[in-house]
Amino acid sequence: MAFVTDAYATRIVGWAVAASRHTRTLPLVALDRSISWTARHGRTTGPIHHSDHGTRYISALYGTHLTQAGILASTGSVGDSYDNALAETVNGAYKGEPIRRSKPFGSVHALEQATFPWVSRWNGQRLHESLGYRTPCEVETLYHQQQAISIAPKTNKTA
Repeated sequence: MAFVTDAYATRIVGWAVAASRHTRTLPLVALDRSISWTARHGRTTGPIHHSDHGTRYISALYGTHLTQAGILASTGSVGDSYDNALAETVNGAYKGEPIRRSKPFGSVHALEQATFPWVSRWNGQRLHESLGYRTPCEVETLYHQQQAISIAPKTNKTA
């Protein structure tokens, strides 16, 4: 499994499961889905992709894909997971919830069928302590409402 998570709202914006962990079949699919999601939602300015030093994420193929999409690559320090805590949190929750309860999965399709509702709950129903006990969708909606208010033209009321 591979997830792409928006760090601001902890929303999972791309994910993939596959029988193979090869760059072409797993992380690139998740990345492509996240790029499509952000494009559909008009949020494409200045994305930064942060990952650990895993071979799939520092490969030339993955780096080229990031560059072509206009995404700045960022990797953490070697030997610790402190700056990759969000990814560790998402992966740990995923493995602890749908995976442990339902395994073994007979096929990749069965794993996808378990992953889709989990991602939907993560984004739209699960309250996150780090977000003030709100969902990622709520935090994101509130952010965009505040942005719309801050850029709205000010009316000059003179009587």
